[in-house]
Amino acid sequence: MTSGALSVRLDEGVRSLAPHYFALVMGSGIVSVGLTQHGQVALSWVPLAVGALAYAVLVVLNVWRVVRHREAVLEDVTDPARAFGFFTFIAGTNVLGVRLAIAGRPEVTLVLLVLAAVTWIVSGYLVPWMALLGHRRRPVLAQANGSWFIWIVASQSVATAAAVLEPEFTGARIGVAALAIFAWSVGTFLYAAVGVVVSTRLLLYELRAEQITPPYWVAMGAAAISVLAGARIIEMQPTPMVLATRGLISGVVVIMWAFATWLIPALVAFGWWRHRRHRVMLTYDPALWSIVFPLGMYAVAGTYLGRADELPLVRQVGAVMIWVAFAAWAVTFLAMLRHLLRTLLLPGR
Repeated sequence: MTSGALSVRLDEGVRSLAPHYFALVMGSGIVSVGLTQHGQVALSWVPLAVGALAYAVLVVLNVWRVVRHREAVLEDVTDPARAFGFFTFIAGTNVLGVRLAIAGRPEVTLVLLVLAAVTWIVSGYLVPWMALLGHRRRPVLAQANGSWFIWIVASQSVATAAAVLEPEFTGARIGVAALAIFAWSVGTFLYAAVGVVVSTRLLLYELRAEQITPPYWVAMGAAAISVLAGARIIEMQPTPMVLATRGLISGVVVIMWAFATWLIPALVAFGWWRHRRHRVMLTYDPALWSIVFPLGMYAVAGTYLGRADELPLVRQVGAVMIWVAFAAWAVTFLAMLRHLLRTLLLPGR
C-alpha cells in the first residue's frame, strides 16, 4: 500500500472515529487497577501501558477530528444514540489517573482530575442539551440506549479520582471530599433517571437483536463504579461532608453492588439471544470495550467494598472476576489489533 493510500484511509478512520473509543482506556486502566489489588503488579503494567498509549493516541486523533471533520463531530454530538459516548473521555482520564496514583504519581492524577472535572461540568450540560434538543428526529426516547449510562460513569469517575487523592493532599481535604461526594451524589441520581428512561424505551419501542449492543453492559459498569466511588468515600478521613453522608453511602453501595450482580446474568442472556438465537455475527467493534470496563470495574468495586465494609464474600467475588475481566481484555485487545491490521495496513485481505 502506498503512503498516500494509507493517509487517505487513516483520515477516513479519524472522520468515522467512534465517540466512545476512550472505553479502551477505561477497560485497560481498570483491569490494571484490579490486577494490582491482587498482587499481580508486573502483569498490571501490560494493560496500563496499552491504556496510556491509547489515551495519547486517541487525544491526538480526536483533536485531528475536531480540526478536519467538525461536521462529523457535530453529527455525533447531536445524535442521542452516540453523543453520550463522549463521556468516555472523562471516565478514561480518571481511570488512568487512579492507576497512576497507585503507581506513585499523584501529581499526574491531580492534573488529569482537574482536566476531567472541568470537562465533566461543561459537557454534563452541553452534551445532553445538544443530544436531546439538537436532534431533529422525534421522539428522542426511541434513540435511548445503554451508552447513556456512560454519563453516570463519568460522574462517578470524578468521585473516585477525588477520593483516591484525598489522602495525598491533606491541606485541601475538605474541598476534595466535597468534590467526591458531590460527584457521587450527582452520578447516583443520574443512574436512577437514566435507568427509567432506558427502561421505558425498551418497553415502548420495538427492540431488534442488532440494537442490543455492548454498551448496555455499561448499566452494570455504572452501578459498579458507583460502588467503588462510595467505598472510597467511606474510607476517607472524617470531614463535615463525609460525616454527614457516610452512613447513607455505606448502605447505598451495598444495594448497588447487589443490583450490579443481578444485572450480569440478564446481560449474558441478552448476548445469547442476540448472537445465538438471532445469529448476529460477533465481530470486533469499539463498543466491545464497553463490556471489558464493566467486568473490570465490577471486580475492583467488589474488592474495595469487601475491604471497606468487611464483606468477605464480596471480596472473593471480586478476586475471581478480575481474571474474567483480564481474559476479556486480552481477547478484545487482540481482536482490535487484528481489525486495525486488516483495515489500515492490509485492506481487502
